Amino acid sequence: MIRFMQPWWLLAVLPVLALAALYVWRQLNRRAYAMRFTNVELLRTLAPKGLGWRRHAPATAFLLCLLVLATALARPAVDTKEPLERATVMLAIDVSLSMQADDVAPNRLEAAQEAAKQFVDELPESYNLGLVSFAKSANVLVPPTKDRGAVTSAIDGLVLAEATATGEAVFTCLEAIRSVPADGAAGIPPARIVLLSDGYRTAGRAVEEAAAAAQAANVPVSTIAFGTDGGQVDIGGQLQRVPVDRMALAELAETTEGYFYEAASVTELKQVYQDMGSSIGFRTEPREITQWYAGIALLLALCAGALSLLWSSRML
Repeated sequence: MIRFMQPWWLLAVLPVLALAALYVWRQLNRRAYAMRFTNVELLRTLAPKGLGWRRHAPATAFLLCLLVLATALARPAVDTKEPLERATVMLAIDVSLSMQADDVAPNRLEAAQEAAKQFVDELPESYNLGLVSFAKSANVLVPPTKDRGAVTSAIDGLVLAEATATGEAVFTCLEAIRSVPADGAAGIPPARIVLLSDGYRTAGRAVEEAAAAAQAANVPVSTIAFGTDGGQVDIGGQLQRVPVDRMALAELAETTEGYFYEAASVTELKQVYQDMGSSIGFRTEPREITQWYAGIALLLALCAGALSLLWSSRML
């Protein structure tokens, strides 16, 4: 899809349209004058013979040339996917007690572990990948690395704990991303956080505060609301409902320009990870195509000159 990087320059099209209108008006007046001309024989000797519509072709090509040049001033561009160098993905997994709910077979945690390991296997080896687990606090289990085995082992070793510190998970991921070696590049690496959670924040800093920090760091946070609203867990001998906080997770993703997903089964969760894997490691960048417009304008100008010389022996 073509878009314009400086759209206000499209105002330059207006003079071209005015010139086209003037040309049409002039041709209509010329036709009216010809009808009033009484010496028909003399008119036949003066008017070019057999040109018909061809008389307007050079002018049309010239006007199109001007139109394309005026449009080029707005710097047209198309969106292209550019691979990210030093791309880093931080995977944050909720290990609160609610993850033992069995509304997702065999339970939420085991299903999340299975899908996460598949995601690790399918992620391109050139990307750095880190793992954070969070409950009452957030901990970096594996800093950003290309060692997929370390991440897989850490996923297998996830242990449940009390509370849910969703905001702290985002802050911890941002700190891990900043630790990636610069390798001669400026700033933090292009990165994305993939956060999976099944419940409401009950500890740590607010999700809104974390979203603002991720937005300031230009790190999108893609969130997965995992589980069903019918989930229940036995905590201290009492059966408690553990619904999913979709709204907070959706707002976190929207604020940071990430993506929000819902998954109510291990199959759906695997599909979410597959969708993410196809987009992580790329960013959409506008690629300017002004030179294409300049080339088209040049061709139209050449056509205008050639047609005019061919049919009227004049350069326009």
